[in-house]
Amino acid sequence: MSRSKIPEIIAAVDLGSNSFHMVVARHLHGQLTIMDRLREPVRLAFGLDEQGRLSREVMDRALACMERFGQRLRDMHAESVRVVGTNTFRQARRKGAFLDRAHVALGHPIEIISGIEEARLIYLGVAHSSPGEPGKRLVVDIGGGSTEFIIGEGQQTHQLESLRMGCVTMSKQFFDDGEITEKRIKRARMAARIELEPIVERYKATGWEQALGSSGSIRALYEVVRAAGGHEGGITLESLENLIEHALRAGHVSRLRLPGLDEDRTPVFAGGLVILTEVMQSLEVQGMRAADGALREGLLYDLLGRHTDEDARVRTVRSMAARYHVDMAQADRVETTALKLLHDLEEVWAVGEPLAESVLGWASRLHEIGLDISHAHYHRHGAYLLQNSDMPGFPREEQMLLAVLVGCHRRKLSLDILEELMPPWHLKAELLIVLLRLAVLLNRGRSKSPLPEIKLAAKVRMLELKFPQRWLEEHPLTLADLEQESELLKAVGFRLRFD
Repeated sequence: MSRSKIPEIIAAVDLGSNSFHMVVARHLHGQLTIMDRLREPVRLAFGLDEQGRLSREVMDRALACMERFGQRLRDMHAESVRVVGTNTFRQARRKGAFLDRAHVALGHPIEIISGIEEARLIYLGVAHSSPGEPGKRLVVDIGGGSTEFIIGEGQQTHQLESLRMGCVTMSKQFFDDGEITEKRIKRARMAARIELEPIVERYKATGWEQALGSSGSIRALYEVVRAAGGHEGGITLESLENLIEHALRAGHVSRLRLPGLDEDRTPVFAGGLVILTEVMQSLEVQGMRAADGALREGLLYDLLGRHTDEDARVRTVRSMAARYHVDMAQADRVETTALKLLHDLEEVWAVGEPLAESVLGWASRLHEIGLDISHAHYHRHGAYLLQNSDMPGFPREEQMLLAVLVGCHRRKLSLDILEELMPPWHLKAELLIVLLRLAVLLNRGRSKSPLPEIKLAAKVRMLELKFPQRWLEEHPLTLADLEQESELLKAVGFRLRFD
């Protein structure tokens, strides 16, 4: 697949559970230079109720922030901008209308990323922004609704984890009215300890030489510790225990008077403090320094990677193909056919955008991964694997789109599942499915001989294939398959003709 020119100006937007961040950077001579930063403490997670519904107040606050961001981003091309939503977006239900309004406000769609993908991007931001010291590093990022843990070395990760506890959710659960008591601190620490328990032994066994904390909560704690004349190694467990004692003496978040603590960080300070204290105690972290990079910087570098040979999605597809023993020669044949069909039809069917080409190519390469489980209904097995695997580089919408294409590439076709896709893919995916089905069908014989030149004619929900004279007569299995495919597509209102 062809690569587009690397944009000179790129932007990343991190719609976190506590704060919304936007960073705009210039890419020149292989280096990123930050041009603009914006941060607003939206506190999205405070507006999420137990049923997963966002309050009207917090949605209005979020949309107003996104409109301000959108003024800066609206004139930028789609390939120059990435916008991601994290834990609160993952937890929220019935968010379709809100996401549509957010798309309009920003001028760009929101990708909702998994916790593991969030951890990968955080590490990418930290690794690119930190000195290249030897040895493994532990990176901890306390967000508003989740906390990510990564152990990596250089640019490579060894452990990735995301736990559902954050400074906003912890503060909301245990310090909602602002009161800080010993009983509440104990309950909050126990909750954090329970959440940490499943990863402690695994992380300690992997080990690390240095510990870094990224994003707002840890940076705020680092600044407070430093303002108090803290240890040269940064944050220590002792310094955090001292801060807990200070908070207990204050008795209420409104009475916290700590040099280095910004006013807009105060409402969620207790939640972040408790989480980091338990992290350092449970993992036996001796000292932690604040990192410069975070999720938004990781998004910038990942965006650059998509314009080079470093696209994490390409590496993930390659890895999954190897893991599930895909016949790569067949995958190449199907991909070549599918992409040729797409290129011949992209103007008529209006699917000629970069993601359409990419996802059709990836689906072609992975359409047979389910064979490693069972031949019967292998397309369903493949869709399940794609929908439920951790796939670095893929936001949820792209992962779901890929799963839908693979799940629908053969046998009886049902389009009900397309309703689960985000716009515009709930409409465009059908056309990609038809192309993948035809590419698989035409290469069923797994022949090394190239396919003949096929002429195409298309209209809305109609496709006509014209083969060289007598070719179909000489390939009766393909003819029979096309006849059956015509009936299967007719059942969903799509006409396929051939001669």
